[in-house]
Amino acid sequence: MPLVSDPRILVDAANRDDAAVFQVAPDRALVATVDFFTPIVDDAYDFGRIAAANAFSDVYAMGAAPLFALNIVGWPRERLPLDLLGAVLRGGADVAHTAGAFVVGGHSVDDPEPKYGMVVIGEVHPERIVTNAGARPGDVLALTKPIGTGILTTALKNDLLPAALLVDAVTSMTTLNAGAARAMLAAGVHAATDITGFGLLGHLQSLLQASGVAAELDAARVPVLPHTRDMLARGAVPGGTKRNLESLAASVHFPGGFPRAEQLLLADAQTSGGLLIALAAERVDRLQEALARESLPPAAVIGRVRAEQAGTIFVR
Repeated sequence: MPLVSDPRILVDAANRDDAAVFQVAPDRALVATVDFFTPIVDDAYDFGRIAAANAFSDVYAMGAAPLFALNIVGWPRERLPLDLLGAVLRGGADVAHTAGAFVVGGHSVDDPEPKYGMVVIGEVHPERIVTNAGARPGDVLALTKPIGTGILTTALKNDLLPAALLVDAVTSMTTLNAGAARAMLAAGVHAATDITGFGLLGHLQSLLQASGVAAELDAARVPVLPHTRDMLARGAVPGGTKRNLESLAASVHFPGGFPRAEQLLLADAQTSGGLLIALAAERVDRLQEALARESLPPAAVIGRVRAEQAGTIFVR
């Protein structure tokens, strides 16, 4: 990526944050993100919902409100019927409607493999942006959704898991992070990111690197979706999960004898995961109360920020 410099660019790719932020007025900044991928579930409508919720998540992680979206489509028009694409687009539109945003257009290409996602544009006050660069030593780390979607969807693709047992994962992936974002803003947090393709460890490492701090992660406190460990034991490990763990070898310190399977779980490539939030310990109750007001389950307190080498994670 070429380096860019302009005072209106408030957030760019330098810190591997979730979205770009561009200031357009003293009290207004636009938040922009894009995400798309191949199907991870069998149902076309659910695929559309999951892809849209995943794209909107980046805007919520910045503390912003979505405004509108554009569809991105790759479709094998000679091999898959267009009514299936209609179901995908309907799923995306329904999620956008739930988010209070509009789908105003998009672009499609003939593609041997189906792909779908969105460009999402949001809005935030320049002084209220939540980035991944504000975590402080002593902060608590809280996670708003369980992990395991990469392992479970891989198990589905390999016919190891019936679709009926994927219900909890689909519910998690199609739940917008809108309520969690409102709760974190009400609590007053120092930093946040959403957990997607780089997994819990990867996104935590980016947050720590951007903030110039380290963290201690309590693996036993990380929430996990039902059936995940069973599928992991049966070999359902995404290639992206393995690459995530390999790329973090120099940054993550596991205790002696820590099982390889549990390492892979913490690095599992997620889709439409929860928000990972760094906030002062005395504000955790405020966060939990705000989540309850949003009719959401409590966040899991999974670790603490430490003043050590930036980007280092100590797992226990």
